[in-house]
Amino acid sequence: MSCDPGETVGAFLCQAGQVLRAAAIENPRLEARLLLGHAMGATTEALLGDSRAPVPPEAASRFRAAIQARLAATPIAHILGSQGFWTLDLAVSPATLIPRPDSETLVEAALDALPDRDAQLRVLDLGTGTGCLLLAVLAERPRAFGIGVDLVPAAAALAAANARRNGLADRAAFLAGDWAAALAGRFDLVLSNPPYIESAAIAGLMPEVARHEPRSALDGGVDGCDAYRRLSTILPGLLAPGGVAVLELGIGQKAAVEALARQAGLVPAGGRADLGGVDRALVLRRDG
Repeated sequence: MSCDPGETVGAFLCQAGQVLRAAAIENPRLEARLLLGHAMGATTEALLGDSRAPVPPEAASRFRAAIQARLAATPIAHILGSQGFWTLDLAVSPATLIPRPDSETLVEAALDALPDRDAQLRVLDLGTGTGCLLLAVLAERPRAFGIGVDLVPAAAALAAANARRNGLADRAAFLAGDWAAALAGRFDLVLSNPPYIESAAIAGLMPEVARHEPRSALDGGVDGCDAYRRLSTILPGLLAPGGVAVLELGIGQKAAVEALARQAGLVPAGGRADLGGVDRALVLRRDG
């Protein structure tokens, strides 16, 4: 298929779609629309509504630079500067993992475990990253208050900015720290998407992940379970009576993490699979 020549929206979309497809980018036409819309400050609907509209030179230059970045495996969320998650629009940066739909499974599991919408919950998010898990829960539980902790100060700052961006700053606080070392008190809900990729497997991940996302948020040690070992020792002291913890799991990790939890006096209390059928969320309760 040949593309019409010229500097119109339709020509740019056609040419970029072909280039991205040749580079084995998934959803090349969608990505082309998102990148051109970002470069022009227009919605994708507006682009599709007038394919003959000219692309201003400045926007064309930004679009070409964005396509080159995408061909170099820069995640599209980093180029756009944001990523949707649950009902939220979140700023992203190389300091954190990009929120993924699989992690919405944790939000679903947490809401199922604590179904009272009006409960005055105390929520803790360990390894908060963009703040996606904590902020999604706060959006659904209007009387809850939460704390997000991340080892990386830039990540904690980004999460705080996302709380402001989504109108949740009055019910959320963020700090940089080593898991829960700086915290006292107990929580009704503890959330965590910890590093769980085996160290040797990181180099084989998609280039977008292996090259551009922080290794500290990926690397779970030789067997992928280092963070779960740490979490299993601290969760019993963090959970209030009747409280639950919800952890994200990697593929095939459910049995190993359940065993670590039981050794620490935590009781596996169900979980949830993601849309691909992977056991993704594990719910734990304190024993007694």
